[in-house]
Amino acid sequence: MRPLTAYLVEDSPLIQAELIATLEELLPLQVLGAADNEAAALLWLGQAGHAVDVVIVDIFLKGGSGLGVLRAAQHLRAQVDPRRHWVVLSNYATPDIRRSCLELGADRIFDKSREIEDLIQYCEGLVQTLPGPH
Repeated sequence: MRPLTAYLVEDSPLIQAELIATLEELLPLQVLGAADNEAAALLWLGQAGHAVDVVIVDIFLKGGSGLGVLRAAQHLRAQVDPRRHWVVLSNYATPDIRRSCLELGADRIFDKSREIEDLIQYCEGLVQTLPGPH
């Protein structure tokens, strides 16, 4: 079975490093790239050769926002990779933010401070549904 592949959009270098280490240690998952701002994320994600199974997005970034990434994801789904799962991981997972993220096409929203285990379980479920190699 191949590992789940992921791309991380997170502005904090510390959280980025810790999240990558945690996910790669606990799951058959490989993080293929990361960005700390909307423009860099969209540049990477928009390239056809950059296929990943799941994109994990924070709401507040160094430039732009996770909502902007999700807005662009609607186009990316149709043009680049319709199989990608879009997940939000934020400290601001309020009911309004959750609703906005779902409206913009997020598959799931997790609170960083309380739902990391839920994110891990979600990713475990994705691993079970993986097709063969890209």
